[in-house]
Amino acid sequence: MKLLYDIGLKAYQAAIALAAPFHQKAKLMQTGRERQFERMAQQLQGNTAPVVWFHCASLGEFEQGRPVMEAFREEYPGYKVALTFFSPSGYEVRKNYAGADYIFYLPLDSQSNANRFLDIVQPKLAVFVKYEFWHYYLQALQERAIPVMSISAIFRPDQVFFKPYGSFNRSMLQRFTHLYTQNEASLKLLQGIGITKASIAGDTRFDRVLQTAASVKAIPVVEVFAQGKEVFMVGSSWPADIEVLLPLIQKHRQGIQFIIAPHEIHESGISQLMKQLGEGAVRFSQATESDAGRYNVLVIDNIGMLSSLYSYGTYAYIGGAFGKGLHNTLEAAVFGLPLFFGPKFDKFQEAKDLVQLGCAFPINNADELLQAFERVHTTPGLRQGITDKEKTYVHEQAGATAKIMADVRQLLK
Repeated sequence: MKLLYDIGLKAYQAAIALAAPFHQKAKLMQTGRERQFERMAQQLQGNTAPVVWFHCASLGEFEQGRPVMEAFREEYPGYKVALTFFSPSGYEVRKNYAGADYIFYLPLDSQSNANRFLDIVQPKLAVFVKYEFWHYYLQALQERAIPVMSISAIFRPDQVFFKPYGSFNRSMLQRFTHLYTQNEASLKLLQGIGITKASIAGDTRFDRVLQTAASVKAIPVVEVFAQGKEVFMVGSSWPADIEVLLPLIQKHRQGIQFIIAPHEIHESGISQLMKQLGEGAVRFSQATESDAGRYNVLVIDNIGMLSSLYSYGTYAYIGGAFGKGLHNTLEAAVFGLPLFFGPKFDKFQEAKDLVQLGCAFPINNADELLQAFERVHTTPGLRQGITDKEKTYVHEQAGATAKIMADVRQLLK
C-alpha cells in the first residue's frame, strides 16, 4: 500500500503540472509551491519564538480550525502560528489572515519534503483539521516526538481505514498523539481498529459560527435590498442547484427577496446566472444603496460575505448536495433559518441532525423544493418553531474548542 501511496502522489503531481496551463486551480497549486522552501526559510529566518503549526486542506477546514487557532493565539501570545493549506481555495482566500504569522501551501507529501518543512518551521505542536492524513509528515512528526492532534475528525465505515486491506492507512492514525472526533460513531470506529488515543470533542465549527453570529457585519446595500421583506438566501450554489431553484424564484420573486451567493465566482458563470434570472436581478458589485431596492434578486459576485449575509435571511438553501456534497449548513443554522438542500448530505452529521429535528428539508427536484418551501412558508408557527429548535441545537453542540485547549495546556507544560 505504501508503494501505491507513493505512486498516487507522483501521479497527482504530474497531473497538476499537465493541467496547470489550462486550469486555474491547478495553476495556482503549481505556482504557489514554486521555490516554497526558499520563501519559508526567508520568512522564518531569525525567529526564536516557539511555533505551533495548523494544517487545513481548504477553506472549510480553515473555518473549522479557526476557533482553536484564535483561542491558542490568545492564550499563548509568545508563540508564532504557522498555517498551511493544501488547496488554493483555502490559501488564496486566507493568505493574508491576520491570525497566523506564516501562511504557506503545504509541500506535497514526501519524506524529503516533510523533513525539510519541519527543519524550517520547527513546530512544538501540530494540529491537523478534519480529514488531513499525510504519511510522511505524520511519520516525521512522530520521529521528532512532536505532538500532533487531529481535530473535528469524522469517520465513516466505508473509509479505507476500516477495510481489511487498510493497514497502511491505519498506521497513519496510530501516529497521532490524539484524535478528537465530532461524534460517538467516529470514536467507536477508531476503537474498533485499536485506536485508543481518541475522544469525542465535537465539531469546532459550532464554536466558529457562534463567534461569527456575535460579530456579524452590517451590509448597507443588502439592508436596502431586503426592504423589510422575507429574504430567501442561497448559499454556495452550483448550476445544478440553480436549475432546482429557478421555479421557486420565479413564483415568489414578487413577494420574497432572493440573495444568491455562488460557490465559485467566475465571470462566465455569473453572466450565465444573470441570463437565467432575467430582469429584476442585479450583481452586488453593480448595486448601490440608492437603487438596490428596485431589484428582487441580488447575485453576490465576491467572496467572504456569506456568513454575514445569512443574518438577513428568513429561509436558506445550501448548495452542493446535487454534486460532490453539501456545503456548510451551520453558517445559516446559527441564525435559525429553515434549511433546504439536495440529496447528498449523509456524510454531514449536523445536516442529518437538522433533518431529524425537522429544521432542514432535503429535496430531490424542483417540485419537492416548492412543496417543502410552501409548507414552511404557509404553516402558522412552523418557521418560529424551527428557529427555536435550530438555535438551541447549535448552542448545545458548542464547546469543542474548550475541550481541545484543555489538552493543549497539558501537552505544552
